[in-house]
Amino acid sequence: MRISGNLRSKTGKKENGVRSGQGRMWILQAAIFFVGLVLIFRLYFIQVVSHDKWVAMAEGQYNAFQELAADRGEIYMHDGEERYPLAVNREYQMVYVSPKDVVEKDRAAVELSRILGVDALMIRDKLALVDDPFEIIKKRLSDDEVAQVKELRLKGVALIPEKYRYYPAGELASQVIGFASLGERGGAGGYGIESSQDDRLRGAGGTVSQEKDAAGRWIPLSDRNIIFPRNGDSLVLTIDRVIQYETEKILKDSMEKYEADSASAIVMDPASGDILSMASVPQFDPNNYSQVEDYSVFMNQTVSMTYEPGSVMKPLVMAMGIEEGKVTPQSEFVDTGSVSEAGYTIHNSDNKVYGRSTMTEVLNQSINTGVIYVEKLLGNKTFGEYFTRFGFGERTGIALPAELAGNIKNLDNTRSTISFFTAAFGQGVTTTPLQMTAAYAALANGGTLFKPHIIDTVIHSDGSEEKIQPEIVRQVVSEETSKTMGTMLRDVVVNGHGKRANVPGYLVGGKTGTAQVAKNDAKGYEEGMSIGSFIGYAPIDDPRFVILVKLDNPKNVEWAESSAAPTFGEIMKFLLSYAKIKPTEVTAPIK
Repeated sequence: MRISGNLRSKTGKKENGVRSGQGRMWILQAAIFFVGLVLIFRLYFIQVVSHDKWVAMAEGQYNAFQELAADRGEIYMHDGEERYPLAVNREYQMVYVSPKDVVEKDRAAVELSRILGVDALMIRDKLALVDDPFEIIKKRLSDDEVAQVKELRLKGVALIPEKYRYYPAGELASQVIGFASLGERGGAGGYGIESSQDDRLRGAGGTVSQEKDAAGRWIPLSDRNIIFPRNGDSLVLTIDRVIQYETEKILKDSMEKYEADSASAIVMDPASGDILSMASVPQFDPNNYSQVEDYSVFMNQTVSMTYEPGSVMKPLVMAMGIEEGKVTPQSEFVDTGSVSEAGYTIHNSDNKVYGRSTMTEVLNQSINTGVIYVEKLLGNKTFGEYFTRFGFGERTGIALPAELAGNIKNLDNTRSTISFFTAAFGQGVTTTPLQMTAAYAALANGGTLFKPHIIDTVIHSDGSEEKIQPEIVRQVVSEETSKTMGTMLRDVVVNGHGKRANVPGYLVGGKTGTAQVAKNDAKGYEEGMSIGSFIGYAPIDDPRFVILVKLDNPKNVEWAESSAAPTFGEIMKFLLSYAKIKPTEVTAPIK
């Protein structure tokens, strides 16, 4: 019994040991399997998911790599038959020191300070940084400074070239052009054409790569892979240099004369939508844009600022009525001096009562109640549709940044008749100067709305040129209506408030507008503030130029007929002479 018992005990221990060994084996196998899974997953992640990353890192260890910068495209405007550069790439020299290599440190500090106008103590501080091989002393040296630095022949003082964007015309068309900084990837544009056409102007950089040795040097016999850069396209604008210069000059003089806060003007060819000049003042010098304190001067007021246009809207409303057969220039209505609607009473701007008046007199006397009469005949729905057809409430699509669409949401509700009444004389809706210019161009050219056009030609990097064609948006009114409106706008200049816009010897037509300035943070209008504008075209029988002039908050005049109208007249007089258009009318002065 003892023997058998002992045998049973020994057998039990052996069985338990086998089971224990088998358990450990299973655990080891499971651990190995798990580690294998982790390794497989890791290899998959490295070789498949992150393949490109690790290849690039490996090539970085064995290849020398260098970026080849693309040249930024340049910008030109027309100058007669030639092209005048507005934005070009210019190479300047930069002076730097390698402190450990400069032997005559005192002399270097004194001489460089004298030549460059840089503080000598600052130079000495940089020369004391002996572990730093590269310390910049001054960038964008003049030719004289470069020559004098070379004459020093100081060891450890050297020059290297850098490319910068240069604007030969300075402030001319500055809000149209904007500015750009050059860099390894073709630069980056800010504001204006430099911004809106940045992708086109900057091109695409290239690369060169080659195997290198352990010391980081290129191996001469190894293959060199080169991807050549593609330089940016250059642009020729529709703007005429002489017209732009003269427009800006007249606009600056008027801004000062009438003590306006700011001013803007556009000259457009109504037959194509070409922008011949686009000016906003105050201006800035894009060569020194970093020194500008008031960033608002970067903004192009003609596309990036909206306003309630006031009475310059009235001819467009009259064109709607004539196109729909509701009125003719001789149609009459009786003005009582005011119109009441929805608890509001609307008066004429001068609080006058004109009595029986024709539609021609409605425009030349700028009668608010008269255009309300036309709006009533049209009906709110038709009136709102014409507003959209003239291009209000949507961007024109001009190749400039930050264009606004204006706001005509008050016309969404056709039951809000008061909104339609005020819109008829340019209040309660907002537009941009560019939208207004394009709409008047449609009145001038036979009723066709063109997309405003500021890029004339694209010069591709291979030297080929692409002419950008004018683009028609839609037909707004008929040619007959267009001719009728020309006659009526001529009457505004001859017999109405636009007399000071006239150019003796020529058929000039247009309309004044003195608009209130809406408050930014509340309902209603700013007390004592106004916007004076005049929009018109000439010659009426063969329109060549449409001009908008806008003066913001002039201080010493009340009405646009005394500020914007004469400014328009000066610009138009210059244009007609510059284009060598012969007078067609007797030059007796308009009374």
